[in-house]
Amino acid sequence: MTAGAGSAVVRPSPVFFALVAATVLLGGALWRGADPLGIGVFSFVLVGWVVSLTLHEFGHAVVAYAAGDRSVVDKGYLTLDVRHYVDPGTSLLFPLLILVVGGIGLPGGAVWIDMGAIRSATSRSLVSAAGPAATALCGLVCLLPLRFGWLDGADPRFLAAIGFLGAIQVIALILNLIPIPGLDGFGILEPHLSAETLRALRPVRAYGFLVLFVALWAVEPVGDLFWGVTDDLSRAIGGDDIVFWRADGWRRFRFWE
Repeated sequence: MTAGAGSAVVRPSPVFFALVAATVLLGGALWRGADPLGIGVFSFVLVGWVVSLTLHEFGHAVVAYAAGDRSVVDKGYLTLDVRHYVDPGTSLLFPLLILVVGGIGLPGGAVWIDMGAIRSATSRSLVSAAGPAATALCGLVCLLPLRFGWLDGADPRFLAAIGFLGAIQVIALILNLIPIPGLDGFGILEPHLSAETLRALRPVRAYGFLVLFVALWAVEPVGDLFWGVTDDLSRAIGGDDIVFWRADGWRRFRFWE
């Protein structure tokens, strides 16, 4: 994909610009401590999370286009319009519900990519990796300013909101890179697996994420390992204070309590 071709097909929609503008405006209000209704952190994190989900799916699509899948243009994936990314219930509403209920960054459903149009196994792996890469970038944008003190002077509400939003990006990143069917971690490996291995996995592909979800909450060693990794990575990026800001952000996010 040449620079000219890319600029011709990537046309961000007004919906995406509106979401970005809402995120900036809500963040600016929190920076100044303006939150008269007490829902500023909730609103900022929710809208910011939708923006990050959009960028995650766009990442898959734009790399797929570069690798040869032109169908993503007709599907509207390169417009960054969240309404085009698969089914709103599974790719948007369900992750938002899990975020509201449990404070967990749950990856949404991936865009539908025509892998048959992408001949290189390496390119197919890169398509799967592009979504987590976008999530990682969002996490860095949120957390690095906390580590380096670039947000000194901001109201604690904003620090809590950006810390919590960054932390859930880390959770989503680690969760999505676990190599089980249905997640991008498996998609990265899948092009390099033998036909025999893929046939053996076929009966359990539909249940991989369900098994993982249950294991994280029902099997204590699995849950401890996962949350330990996410905590360590969050600290590595955002500094030791991220633990406080994440907890404070989660508390403020639940304004109804």
